[in-house]
Amino acid sequence: MRNRRDALRDRLGGLDALLVTAPSNVRYLSGFTGSNGALLVGRDPGQDRLATDFRYVTQAADQCPDLAVVVDRDVAGALVGHLGSGRLGFEALDVRVAAHETLVREHAGVVLVATEGLVEAARTVKDDAELESLAEACRISDLALAALLPEIRVGQTEREIARRLEWLMLESGAEAVSFESIVAGGPHSAIPHHRPTGRALEAGDLLKIDFGALHDGYHADETRTFVVGRDPEPWQREIHELVARAQAAGIGALAVGADVRTVDAAARSVIVDAGYGEQFGHGLGHGVGLDIHEAPMLGYAATGILGDRTPVTVEPGVYLPGRGGVRIEDTLVVRTGGPVSLTQTTRELLVLG
Repeated sequence: MRNRRDALRDRLGGLDALLVTAPSNVRYLSGFTGSNGALLVGRDPGQDRLATDFRYVTQAADQCPDLAVVVDRDVAGALVGHLGSGRLGFEALDVRVAAHETLVREHAGVVLVATEGLVEAARTVKDDAELESLAEACRISDLALAALLPEIRVGQTEREIARRLEWLMLESGAEAVSFESIVAGGPHSAIPHHRPTGRALEAGDLLKIDFGALHDGYHADETRTFVVGRDPEPWQREIHELVARAQAAGIGALAVGADVRTVDAAARSVIVDAGYGEQFGHGLGHGVGLDIHEAPMLGYAATGILGDRTPVTVEPGVYLPGRGGVRIEDTLVVRTGGPVSLTQTTRELLVLG
């Protein structure tokens, strides 16, 4: 953690310190996982402080033995007061307007400077421990899905399948789920971020499952699409094969130094050329780690260059409203020798039940 904070100091520029309030960034730089915490990272390492309230004093001492701890319910205000004066960066995407106004009013000696991405940029490249945690989260996800698939039958509801999958992830070693699982059957599979309902599966439905396990704070993210109850119809097979080809093209474009828009274009062009461009309206993927969606983003409007040891998802989809949709998603790590997939479940269009 100290090494991470030292690396951040080199990026402070004209700032005297940075106030870190986004929970994932606080965890990344300190190890603290409580729900109320903030971190001050100064140009001088002796300025570094973690602030939390009475509930987390023991936890902070255990998780952050190298940091002085300030105990105060107003964690941000306490750290700004500790700095006293100077140019203080704050995380503009996390600090609310009302909180900012309070800090300005109560700490006249501190000049608050909005910043974006100072910590997030460092988090895109993972160290060995982070990659191990992410790989374990993906392994648990694959195990849970493998246990679920033989159980799926016509007549089960989306909600039943989602809850069973989440239980299987916990039974397989997850500390929690990465996000609310998406289980979408039949026409619901054409909704990219559908929430499970009481709709029962019918024979011939496409079944889209987007899910992931959380391990040691790191998120897995994986999507597979199946057919339930009978062999796929020609149109179902067509769009599944199309999405599979698009994903393969996107994965093939993953490389150290690649522009994120180039990666998106590699996959998107496959779908556009097949006449389904309007049915693929979201980005190709995103970074993943302590947050389920983090930098870098892979999209037609995104910016950035991929670095070595950067985990990303590649998840093209085609969605036909009222009929059904297909998405295939894997979590991969960009490496100098080529991308490595951490999710291993077959991408084939399996028939379940």
